[in-house]
Amino acid sequence: MGRRKAAASPSPSRQVRSTGSSSAASKGSAAALGYTRDRFALKMLPPGGRRRRRAPVIHRGYYARAQAVEHCVRAFLLSTQGCPRRQIISLGAGFDSFYFFLKSEGLLDRAVIFEVDFPDVVCHKSALISRTEELAALTGNGASAQALGVVTFSGEDYRLLGVDLSELPRLEEALHGAGLDPKAPTMLLAEVVLTYMEVERSDALVQWAAEHFLKVWFILYEQVHPEDPFGCVMRNHFSRLNSQLRSLAHYPDCKAQRMRFLQRGWTECSVLDMNEFYTHFVPGDEQQRIQALEPFDEFEEWHLKCSHYFILVASKGEALSPTPVFPGLEASSARCLPYFTGTVTASVCASVTGLRRYGHRSVIIAPHVVLTTGGFGEHGGRHCRLTELHVLIKHKGVWRTGSVSLAKPGGAWDGRLFHTLTPLRAGWAVVLGGRKSPVDPAVEVQRLRVLEAADPLASSSPVVELTPLPPVKDLPLPRWRHTATEVVHQGEAYLFVYGGCCSRQSVLADWCFLHLEEELCDQQIPVGGPVPAGRHSHSACSWAGGVLVAGGLDAAEQPLGTILFLRPAERGFQWHSIETHPPLTPRYSHTAHVHRGKLLLVGGVWFHAPSVPGMAVIDLTTGLAAEYHIDTASLEWPLMLHNHSSVFLPEEEEVLLLGGGGSCFSFGTHLNQYPVSLALADVWSEECVLSNPQGNLAHERRKVAQPWRGGGGDGSEQGTGLKKGLAPPPCILGT
Repeated sequence: MGRRKAAASPSPSRQVRSTGSSSAASKGSAAALGYTRDRFALKMLPPGGRRRRRAPVIHRGYYARAQAVEHCVRAFLLSTQGCPRRQIISLGAGFDSFYFFLKSEGLLDRAVIFEVDFPDVVCHKSALISRTEELAALTGNGASAQALGVVTFSGEDYRLLGVDLSELPRLEEALHGAGLDPKAPTMLLAEVVLTYMEVERSDALVQWAAEHFLKVWFILYEQVHPEDPFGCVMRNHFSRLNSQLRSLAHYPDCKAQRMRFLQRGWTECSVLDMNEFYTHFVPGDEQQRIQALEPFDEFEEWHLKCSHYFILVASKGEALSPTPVFPGLEASSARCLPYFTGTVTASVCASVTGLRRYGHRSVIIAPHVVLTTGGFGEHGGRHCRLTELHVLIKHKGVWRTGSVSLAKPGGAWDGRLFHTLTPLRAGWAVVLGGRKSPVDPAVEVQRLRVLEAADPLASSSPVVELTPLPPVKDLPLPRWRHTATEVVHQGEAYLFVYGGCCSRQSVLADWCFLHLEEELCDQQIPVGGPVPAGRHSHSACSWAGGVLVAGGLDAAEQPLGTILFLRPAERGFQWHSIETHPPLTPRYSHTAHVHRGKLLLVGGVWFHAPSVPGMAVIDLTTGLAAEYHIDTASLEWPLMLHNHSSVFLPEEEEVLLLGGGGSCFSFGTHLNQYPVSLALADVWSEECVLSNPQGNLAHERRKVAQPWRGGGGDGSEQGTGLKKGLAPPPCILGT
């Protein structure tokens, strides 16, 4: 019997067409949920396409894309409104509905739209327009579809052309045959199009546009940063689809894209990544409207996606606009990235299973025994909320995985994630908050107690008791992405619960003190000082009798760079801020530990791609801060340092990272494969001296202690609030 021929893989051009169909479906889903006002997106599903609701993070991604493109197109139309004719050429338009949206808004006076795509794509689109009465009417009474030739559909201000963009002479001929005027102000629009072309051909197209028109803009929306962890997942996704992002290797960041245009005949070029655009050019009330459209808890994926896409505006010829398209932000490529003073080495510490998850929590329950609870991850070959506890046990220098036995038969973890697991001096731990979905918070408070410790010699697993605690009277709203830290007040132990998300509002600014008895109860304890802004996905550590709170995401979904200290005061506690030098780069979704008088912030998300947060080290005596890059060269797969957990191993002076990752927009899910150890020897060896980022000053930590200026929010107290025996940290400032 003859050998069966292997199935031929889809051609790249066919796969590029499929990405256009997927994009059209996503745009339609976003429109159906009210993200965009383009009702025509619902009418433009390609043949065989079906309406399907996308994930909230995809809706936001396509909303931001639509806002950026509309912002630029409106700027072009406004700047050319006095011209007798203006033109927009949409390259690789696919089943985009933008012409119909602009026409219905009355924005195309004396403007003609040319849409270009593969011949088979525009044939299908032409047929769709012809059989849809509202679409056909908008193109004008004289509109007609043509079965032959490059111009597949022609209306009074609309031309649909079937031609391969890589065939530049044929493209030019087709555009001129459809009535294009090189002397008229023209805008070219390319949304994730050039990147699929051979770089030489896309560069030729960029240069041709600059040379061919007297007054011209080029709007480009594409991907950047292919080498960081998120970028690797993104790049591999398109490679699996046989739709390689060809331009990424040549133009990996916004600066390179800007130079690409300036070196090919364009006189001006501005570039913003989508975090910058969304922050500065989507009004606050509009951002609040988007936040309220549907439950959302994919902040990391949202911001990482936005850091890997950009909007670019290049222009040539006589100035078309009296004001910049992105006022105040044109020099985005010159903005500084965080400065790294050193490197921390990462190494796989154990090839163990069961820790591919995110949104979980891990604590040390006995020497060399780490317990992990909850999260979302991989189980039985599928992704789901995890209902089994997990333990890592170290014996003779080697970590091994183990299961956890529950004391009560039939008992199980309830599948929550983004909860807190706080070990207490009393010998048990509190499980508080978390969620099962963004509309289903976990309300039950549980006590976790280890009844039998693991025996490494006998390879036995620990026995854990999970006991529901009675509901806490007057407990504030159920929450997740909060912190819970043990503090002592007047000799009594309390759990300080702060911040987080809830179902009714995106971020909480409140706190409470839960008295740690057999039954938790909320107790009012005076707290002075200015009330901090609400936040979630921050970190909190016990220190000097109080709590250090670092970073987080605020109500406007902007990362915070503040470090707060809730310090003991005469009658309760007092909020203060800690000043760092240099200022801490804002971040969230990190973990934190205190050791040797230093606050260690591990991982997280910030708005400074392609660099990713490594470890920030803040000296709590001097306020000096340093960022350390994490060297992952020895790891086989990119390490995603968000939504992870970490524990500090005091004997080894190492930080053990467990899990982490998440869904990467529409590119798939990445979960860190193995636990990773961060060796801190290099950090401690440099602790005596920190160089400032500009390199013009060296600080010796022993010499930079600042005078104590703590106290009340108005600065009136002079450190009288600290309990006896606690040294006042000099870097704390009353605010």
